[in-house]
Amino acid sequence: MGTRFARLTRYAAAGISAVMLLAAAACGSQPSAAPGSGDSSTDIDKQATGPITVVSSINQWGSLAAELGGDDVKVTSIVNSTNVDAHDFEPKTSDVAKLSKAQVVVANGAGYDSWATKSLGQGSNLVSAASVVGATDGDNPHLWFSKDARTGMAEAITEAYIKALPSKKKDFEQRLATWKQGEQSLEQWVDDFTKHHTKKVAYAATEPVAYYLMSDLGFEDITPKGYTQSTASGGEVAPADLQSFQKLLEDGKADVLVNNTQESSDATNMITGTAGRADVPVVDISEQMPEDVNALNDWINQLVNTIIDAVDPSYGCESDTENGSGDGGSSEDASSSDSGSANTTESDSNGTSSSDDSNGSAASADGESSNDSGDDAPTYLRECKASSDAAGGSGISKDGANSADASADDAQPDPNKQ
Repeated sequence: MGTRFARLTRYAAAGISAVMLLAAAACGSQPSAAPGSGDSSTDIDKQATGPITVVSSINQWGSLAAELGGDDVKVTSIVNSTNVDAHDFEPKTSDVAKLSKAQVVVANGAGYDSWATKSLGQGSNLVSAASVVGATDGDNPHLWFSKDARTGMAEAITEAYIKALPSKKKDFEQRLATWKQGEQSLEQWVDDFTKHHTKKVAYAATEPVAYYLMSDLGFEDITPKGYTQSTASGGEVAPADLQSFQKLLEDGKADVLVNNTQESSDATNMITGTAGRADVPVVDISEQMPEDVNALNDWINQLVNTIIDAVDPSYGCESDTENGSGDGGSSEDASSSDSGSANTTESDSNGTSSSDDSNGSAASADGESSNDSGDDAPTYLRECKASSDAAGGSGISKDGANSADASADDAQPDPNKQ
């Protein structure tokens, strides 16, 4: 994990209030030009009447960029696989070339994908999630799980598109308005859950991948501080910290354990194993968006449903529920993907893939797909069904075997057994 969370004191600040984040978004949503660039370039002028060339460092933001751009953009996501860690990713020559030629570069920032901003071409507009919300290196970089970051990025990306292709301003603004309707429906049912679920929910995490999402849900993080500090600095977890983590699970203090499937280690395997033996549900969450998911908010909605299934599976699913949306009621159309359109994904030999998106649709199992749809806003609701790996790469397991390496727990010594 390196030292990407080196400034540990900023973790408390990572849970910035919605007001502060929105204020930062208002101040920092202006797309920035690449160093040394002017207001225009030869490449941009040549493509002023054609699709905007967009390159995103990661597929989370790439899917959003495609959804907002429709047929007026051609989006390529450099890291597009849950098998690749964006923190430690080394771009290929072809990746650098794509970044240098892009009219709009979409990055996460906060130290997560520093490689993406080192090869910007003259005239490229950079849209950074970290800049949008005021995050810096050392802050929790998993910004796509923050509702404020998503909204700020949608607005900043749209502004960059209008600057690159002014003739399509109305189309871009309409797509943004449609996206915001979907985002608002997602936030509404999440807010309804936090208001109506009176019991305080505590969670622990093997790595703070879903910190912002859990904060939006109103959950309390009770992960031992010593463990968090060790994992954040990239160091080995001290036996005492591991024991503290296992004990809080054994004592039933955590209602759910969040496991980052892309940060597996002997320590995380022991923790998920302990959770399984203690009947603490484990929710797997990856950093990169699974390739078979249509859009960023589709994924978020699936994850929220999976998390709620873990802590309160009956919530919003009672047979006498009268309000299907206000209190999380079920619906066959619980997650509409109408905002998606066509994309093509090609995987390369090192486990990354470049995804050429037209409007944020999912890549199929064979790596290619095409799915045309209209501009109707998706409606997100409580999905009353058993969660599984089909839910955007996330699942609940009672036995602790949530990752491919979870079974390794049996081979690891238990520090509680002397």
